[in-house]
Amino acid sequence: GIKMAKYTRKDLKVMQAWPLEKKIAESSKLISEWYDYYDGQVFVSFSGGIDSTVLLHLARRVCENIPAVFVNTGVEYPEICEFVKTVPNVEWLTPKLTFAEIMDKYGYPVISKEISNVIDGARKGQQYRFKRLNGEVLDKNGQPSIFNCQQYKFLLDAPFKISDKCCYHIKKSPIYSYERKTKRKAIIGTMTSESLLRLQKWLQFGSNVYESTHPTSKPLSFWKDQDILQYLKMNGIPYCSIYGDIVEEKTKKGTRLKTTGVERTGCMYCMLGVQHDKIPNRFQQMQITHPEQYDFCINTLGCGAVMDFLGVPYKTQTEVLDIEHP
Repeated sequence: GIKMAKYTRKDLKVMQAWPLEKKIAESSKLISEWYDYYDGQVFVSFSGGIDSTVLLHLARRVCENIPAVFVNTGVEYPEICEFVKTVPNVEWLTPKLTFAEIMDKYGYPVISKEISNVIDGARKGQQYRFKRLNGEVLDKNGQPSIFNCQQYKFLLDAPFKISDKCCYHIKKSPIYSYERKTKRKAIIGTMTSESLLRLQKWLQFGSNVYESTHPTSKPLSFWKDQDILQYLKMNGIPYCSIYGDIVEEKTKKGTRLKTTGVERTGCMYCMLGVQHDKIPNRFQQMQITHPEQYDFCINTLGCGAVMDFLGVPYKTQTEVLDIEHP
């Protein structure tokens, strides 16, 4: 039996403030423990993005023959696929359904996975989700619950399906099949700084989760974006060209590292969180960098109509590009 490490928010603050060397040591220890516990029957879930590039480098310092697994979703940036081809010992998996089939069958991912799930459930008549959208759920003190989300009630009337199922079918399901087939256990590169859900899970279960339907090691949980960029720079590791160069920029608080290309990769057509993107947002950038995929996404897949409904811009602001193609 393995003891579960329980953490508090205070622990996380402390760990996030550690110098990079200490984070590297702690993450390496977590990977080693995972590797030993499962007698080397582990794999790295590798997306081709910078977080998982750092994760794979760390894991292969612990044991160089750990296999990596890449899901070729059909909605990855072409540069990501090109980069993954250059990495040794990577197994490629393909989802059963395409992104277009998932949109058609289940619906579009909008705002966040949680909101998409609430809309989908409320439309299917689930009372609790409907109450959340009406702002009617109360906490134990009789106050409106933090799970209410009445600002998104307008999505109930959207003229398209909305669902949180995409991620499962396009990414998780192929990985789960691989786990069943090989009996290997996953090491993934998620960080608690990325979402509230990831933070809550980490506080509950820690970095290495042994007791679970899908045991998972998350050795980068307490890292931050700056650590990832610093690690890449420090070790001179090749990473996907779509990120551009890693440069220093001056801010009010001093200097920080940033990429000159895209900030995040992931599914090209995913609209989750697009409402928080800095302008030019991911779709406005795609219009310039990947015009064919942009046209397919906005027009063929119908993401343009979805963003019109959300009030999110997706055309670049320059006149030249606003001339519609005949």
